[in-house]
Amino acid sequence: MKKNIKTLLLLIVTAVVMVSCKKDEFNGLSDVRPAVPVTVTNAFDYRPEPTVKTSISGGGAIQIILSIPSTSGRTIKEITRIAASTTYTKVQGTTGLYNAAPIAVNATTYTFNTTLAEYVVKGPGTIPTVSTTVGTELANRFYFMITLDDGTVLISEPVRVLVTS
Repeated sequence: MKKNIKTLLLLIVTAVVMVSCKKDEFNGLSDVRPAVPVTVTNAFDYRPEPTVKTSISGGGAIQIILSIPSTSGRTIKEITRIAASTTYTKVQGTTGLYNAAPIAVNATTYTFNTTLAEYVVKGPGTIPTVSTTVGTELANRFYFMITLDDGTVLISEPVRVLVTS
């Protein structure tokens, strides 16, 4: 009988300890998202990052519209840096940037405009031709370092550019 009581008490204590343990909130397989998300509102697809289109026959204009929720209570103070690269590390540095000069915004949206011709000058490669690049993406993705009005610094997801005819 004493052995059964000891076993029962041991099970109860074990159950209480297991239930009282605080679980770790972080899962190494999940993304860590900022409190204020940045979205690309003119993305036509996610491959898996937001993707915008440019047309060679239409002049090669590239437009990326970045937005934060107006309900966040924050505004975009400035676009601190813009990089066109294969990794986000370039936007964290100060050399080799697509645009190193801060751009004042003071709103919840920012529209970035560039062209394929400017992309070629500031990045690698040659001007894509319709016959060789229709349906392909530019080699480099665009990264934006965004500073909010409270000083919070965000780095956007990479934005892909799909070349069409």
